[in-house]
Amino acid sequence: MATRGATFTSGELSEVLSHYDIGKIRKVMRLVGGSKGAPKIVVTTNEGRFLLKRRPQGKDDVYRMAFAHAVQRHLAKRYFPVAPLVATRDEFSTILQIRGKIYEVFKYVGGSRYDGSAEETIDTGRQLAKFHDYLTNFTFEWEPLKASFHDSTTVRGQLKTVASESSAGPGKKLAAVGEELMTLYNASSVRVNELGFDSWAEQVAHGDWHPGNMLFDKDKLVAVLDFDSVKIAPAITDLANACLQFSIVGYHPNPADWPDYLDQTKVVQVMSGYREVIELEKDKARSLLDLMIETMIAEAVLPVAATGFFGNLTGLSFLQMILRKARWIDKNREILKAATGL
Repeated sequence: MATRGATFTSGELSEVLSHYDIGKIRKVMRLVGGSKGAPKIVVTTNEGRFLLKRRPQGKDDVYRMAFAHAVQRHLAKRYFPVAPLVATRDEFSTILQIRGKIYEVFKYVGGSRYDGSAEETIDTGRQLAKFHDYLTNFTFEWEPLKASFHDSTTVRGQLKTVASESSAGPGKKLAAVGEELMTLYNASSVRVNELGFDSWAEQVAHGDWHPGNMLFDKDKLVAVLDFDSVKIAPAITDLANACLQFSIVGYHPNPADWPDYLDQTKVVQVMSGYREVIELEKDKARSLLDLMIETMIAEAVLPVAATGFFGNLTGLSFLQMILRKARWIDKNREILKAATGL
């Protein structure tokens, strides 16, 4: 097995799989991708293929995981495209704990990654609306914290950290970017609040609806792969994040080369699919562009404030790109509204 990132030991793998009735093991293969702290193995047996995942955290993660599993089971009963969870043979639980480590097993779902086609993009919006519809009144004994990227003191704290960088050299440039991002973030938060955000109903939101978490077959979404970020928030926050994630344009490895604009056609397609199932209230629709600005800033600033980097990219170059894109949305509101019918 590859050594990059967290892995399973042979003894660990044998012990974990002994708790499941999945047939005679024929082959195991490490699945590369996702969090390096959450190793994944594809197990092929005489009964099919299965995905084993070790959670990146310890026992404190159990309640959040139980909630996510309850959400997935609820969706599966309604034939929503999720990978079926596999329960242990002894306790009939979809959560396995061994010496402080937590594991989960899914039936493996085959499919292709997002190809950018109109059909797939529209279906992501359609399935997101079904996700929201099926979970409108969902309740469970444990719930994740109610939280979102909107009007967040945490995000503001991270922006302040970035804006307090050294007054000389690259630090000065980063501080200036942080200050302008704070201005844009605050202005968008105010506009969304004026539209009535605090009065909008909260429900289960996916929290991470983007192309990397999906598999497709024949232009249809066949599996949503990641429920680690499920939370309680207004559903419009999910839609705003989806519109952003599917419309972001970044062809080159260097974010300094990424264009300012978003692919507004993709925004239209996501919205089109969503509206086939759920028609947006006027004020919620009007909040979408500002929520897109907020979620883009929130997602970018957290790792930069903590490490000075976004992945392998320098914090300065990445946030400069985010600033350009946030400005573009802000300056092209009327064009985007006309294109999307907001």
